[in-house]
Amino acid sequence: MTHVRNAVVTPDREDAPTQGALGDATVSTDNARAAAEDSLEDYAFRYVPRTFRRWSAASVGATALGSIAFLADFSIGASIGIDHGTSNAVLGIVFASVIILIVGVPVAYYGARYNLDLDLIARGAGFGYYGSIITTVIFAGFTCIFFALEGAIMAQGLQLATGMPLWLGYLISTVVVIPIVIYGMRALERLQFWTTPLWLALALLPLLWIVVSDPEAVRAFTSFTGESDGSISFGAVISSAAVCFALTPQLAEQIDYLRAMPPRTPSNTRSWWASFAFAGPGWIVFSGTKQVIGVFLAVYLLVKVEPTLGHEATEPAKQFVVMYQTLLPDWLAIVLALVLIVVAQVKINVTNAYSGSLAWSNVFTRVAKHYPGRTIFVLFNLVIAYVLMMLDVFTLISFVLSLYANVVMAWLVTIATDIAINKWVLRISPRFPEFRRGMLHDWNPVGPVSVGLASVLSLLAFAGVFGAAVKPFSVLIAIGVAVVATPAVALATRGRYYLRRRSDGIDSPRFDDNGNPSGERLRCHVTGYTFERPDMLASAERGPHGEVQYVSSLALTLDDSDHYVLPPEVAGPLRRAATRRASQRRGET
Repeated sequence: MTHVRNAVVTPDREDAPTQGALGDATVSTDNARAAAEDSLEDYAFRYVPRTFRRWSAASVGATALGSIAFLADFSIGASIGIDHGTSNAVLGIVFASVIILIVGVPVAYYGARYNLDLDLIARGAGFGYYGSIITTVIFAGFTCIFFALEGAIMAQGLQLATGMPLWLGYLISTVVVIPIVIYGMRALERLQFWTTPLWLALALLPLLWIVVSDPEAVRAFTSFTGESDGSISFGAVISSAAVCFALTPQLAEQIDYLRAMPPRTPSNTRSWWASFAFAGPGWIVFSGTKQVIGVFLAVYLLVKVEPTLGHEATEPAKQFVVMYQTLLPDWLAIVLALVLIVVAQVKINVTNAYSGSLAWSNVFTRVAKHYPGRTIFVLFNLVIAYVLMMLDVFTLISFVLSLYANVVMAWLVTIATDIAINKWVLRISPRFPEFRRGMLHDWNPVGPVSVGLASVLSLLAFAGVFGAAVKPFSVLIAIGVAVVATPAVALATRGRYYLRRRSDGIDSPRFDDNGNPSGERLRCHVTGYTFERPDMLASAERGPHGEVQYVSSLALTLDDSDHYVLPPEVAGPLRRAATRRASQRRGET
């Protein structure tokens, strides 16, 4: 009797199994078929197969770039500009952008090249099969926080345009994304493609006109000192950067798109690399530019329009209404600003809700061995975001993001360091990403120790425990500790907690001649469906004639026992004998 409670499969199957028994395992094929037709799954906890990845590299890249239309960038730039002045804010934005770019290159490459989301990458990059749950919860929290910030911006726009109360605006901004999010990647691709030109035109054209036609506004921007004394301060630069660092998990949302990249071949190499560069680590170039624009818009409001606005100048609704009012009648300015805000909010919040639901469903499925469908987690994510909006998280944007940045950088720098140093320099971490249950240990101390140590020390510094002089540099402590601790723990443990097995028991290669994950299809004897080679392992349960059977990573995720998991490989001369004894025991049963 199988321990797989409900076998979730997706439309990349070939022949459907017959109802009832499959070998000696009985699965709910009605439930399996229902899940196969369920577009909500979207590979929440496994490799994205070639059969799903039918878009061109350019199409995937354009879709991924569409998700960075969020307006929180403008608020972040405005907030740090008012606090620290233009010079410190811009230097902080540049500093954070460079670090985020460096961190993003190895992580995004593994997502695009091997078609995995960040949770699956983290499993084989120092965290283990269950250990990566830590990173996924951190990321899920990011999607909730930024959904709340973007939803609050939309509610502010609705209030400014129509007088609608904020609570109702929060509710509308929350529910409006549901019809799109539930249909997953296909719907998101269409939305991002068709709305990006409109967003660019509404956001950039009036801004360019102001810059060209009003040189005095540019001079006011460059000389703005905010609440600082006007001098450039290293502490102020890092404090500005700390707020920007909280945006780093946007990289994980970019990877949720990049994992759908087509195989890289000689015929598409240029477009593949270009799409990867701009939509992967290059997203921060666009984000940093928008933050600088946010500083400019805040200065424009405070210097050229209404000096008494104070921190209200950080609200994108006010920023864009005023910008449009300099060019157009008031009624048209309000309409265009509202259209821009709604389009931008929907573009980013469908991504926040989509990625958040993937993250929550990933965690729940591994812990509970049960997949109830992604719809539940879409709603769960939205409820948390709505509560944050009602708690007025927007007014605390600088504090919340500065606090969150400490944990965020500890997490992502650990993964990037494991890939760049432990895999490629020390060669102590497996070069190719491993995510399958049975191949990995449940826990690898490298990731949790690094993230835990970096987070605790940086948060203590942020709280002022190490003194006021150290407090502004807490995020640098998170980065530095993660860079040092990740290889140090890997060396101390000799890398023995990365892989439980080095062989998955299948003779055919996992990668094709171009280094892409293989498209070979094998049948899972537990579910009866076919999956692509990177998703498969040899099963510990032999066939009726002693032949090797295959089991999918999906079936193993839902299996609440080790019934199909191959035994661990034993180091040294005992390995072959232990493997032989395990094989004999399986043959006897």
